[in-house]
Formats: sequence, structure tokens, C-alpha cells
Amino acid sequence: MSTTATTATQKGDLKYINPFVQTGITETLTQAAAGMFEASRGALILQAAAKPGEFENLAFFQNISGLITRRDPNSLAVAADTKLVQAQYSRVKINRKIGPVASTRDAFRKAGLSRDAMDLVVGQQAGVAMQVDMVNTVIRSLRAALTTDPATYVDGGTSTINTAGSNGLVDALAKRGDAAAGIVCWIMHSKVFFNLVKEQIASNIDGVSSLVFAAASPLTLGRPVLVTDSPDLVVANGISAGVDAYYTLGLTAGAALMEETEGTEVITQDVTGQENLIVRIQGEYAQNIGLKGYTWDVTNGGENPSNAALATGTNWDVVLADMKDRAGVALRTR
Repeated sequence: MSTTATTATQKGDLKYINPFVQTGITETLTQAAAGMFEASRGALILQAAAKPGEFENLAFFQNISGLITRRDPNSLAVAADTKLVQAQYSRVKINRKIGPVASTRDAFRKAGLSRDAMDLVVGQQAGVAMQVDMVNTVIRSLRAALTTDPATYVDGGTSTINTAGSNGLVDALAKRGDAAAGIVCWIMHSKVFFNLVKEQIASNIDGVSSLVFAAASPLTLGRPVLVTDSPDLVVANGISAGVDAYYTLGLTAGAALMEETEGTEVITQDVTGQENLIVRIQGEYAQNIGLKGYTWDVTNGGENPSNAALATGTNWDVVLADMKDRAGVALRTR
């Protein structure tokens, strides 16, 4: 009997979850996301909780219309009952993948790098890419929901955001009336942000010029601005040929929840049988997104929605009738 093995499981046949890549993703994502989500003053919430299925359905009691009415002390008439009514809103799961990314081991050897360098590079880049995708997903969804209803949307037409007094921001806040104080932050494209700085300086508002130069920020009605060049804040040629339109979002506390509902799993595989040894890295994760005052339209929007579906306003249905109870307001300018 031959003692030479002709077929055997080898290292190249096995897969394992790579803790080095996982660590790079976790550290990078936590550092990047924490800054933005904390700066939003509670408007954007990021958390983790394992949840099965493609949707998360939550029930709530609707406000009772006419709960408080006039009472007649001289009457013995029967008072009509009112009832509690429950409604439901849904958050939707978004499934994502990392890679796959492949490289020959030889490529790293020739560069004078160890095999572990690939893990570090992929982990760090994946962490940044996940954070960018997460922010864009939130902005895409909020913009879609808030611009669908005139109650939460101001179309500034061809005007810029500011004309001596931040009129655009004031108009957006005015949509909420006596609940304007509920707006805790702005999300704004850098083009709009710097236009606001320049126009406030040009308007020579008392104290604005010196404040802008000293603090490097414009007057934004007492609310912080999260500046991001998210493509979902821009409409190419939205004003006219060569002139883009921009969206600015004013958000309330808890406007959007992004929840990691399936832990990130990254697998590294050594691939043999080719001219060179190859290393392949691939990962998967899932997040649920929900918007304050809105439900994901399960029938029309479907499960695991594409970016286009998330950006479709009619896929976000209003569940809280009073706009003051919703995620905020949106402003469109040039």
C-alpha cells in the first residue's frame, strides 16, 4: 500500500474569518462614523442590534384626534367614546458586500510587504467605504422622504441659499412654525456652505464678516452644519444647463436610524491551482434604516432596496400626520 497522499485537504482549501481585516474595518469605521454621528446632535443615530428578516415592523398608537374638548357642567348627555388605534411602520434591511478583492502573494513580496499588509489595506479601505456608503444611504433616504411632501420641503427655485440674513434657512425653519427649535443640525454640500460664507461676507452683516473669518463658519441660526459632498445632495443641471441644484437638510433629533443588524463577516481564502498563489478577501454585512415619521413601503419599495429605490420619495410613506413629528425639512437652492 502506498504511503504517499494523492489527495488531502491543505491550507489553500480552507477558509477562515480574518480578524486582522475585521479589526481594520471596526477601528476605521468607528472612528469615522463616531465623529459625524455625534456632531449631528442626535439627528443621526448609529447602533448595533441583531435582527432577522428583511424588514423590522414596529407598532405604535396614533394620536387621538379631539382628545380634549369642551365640557358642559349642566349636561347629562352621553359622551361619545373615542378609541385608541395602532399603526405600524417598517424599517428596511440593506444588504451589502465587501469585495471580493484578490491579489497574488508575489505582488506583495515584490513590493517588500508582508502578507498581512493586504489585510490591513483592505480592512482600512473597507471601513472608510462602509462609512461613506452609510452616510450617503441616510442622506439619500432623508432627501427622498422630505422632498415628497410640501409640508417639509422648500423649493428655493434659482435662488442661492442666502441673501443677507440666511433667508433660505429661515424659510426652511418656518415650515415647522413653533416647532422650529426641534431642528438640531443642518446637512449641507460644501458648495452651498462656502456660498453661504461668501454671501454673508458680501452682505456686510454687522459682525458676520469678523465672525466668519475668526471662526471659519457662517451664521447658521445657532445650529451646527455637517458638510459633506454627498452625490445625493446634488442634482446635475437641476437649475439649467451647467447649473446644478443642491439640497440642504434640517434634521430633528432621531431623524434617521442606521442599525447594524447582521455582524460583518469577512473571509480570507488562499487560492491555489493557478500560476501564482492568490489571496481573496470577501465580506458581507447588513444594516436596517428607518426614518422618523416615515415607514418603508414594503409593497412598492420591496426588500433589499437599490439606491434608486431608496431615493424614490413615494417608497417612504408618512405615518405621523403632523410634520412637526417627522425627520425635519429640506431646502433646494442653486
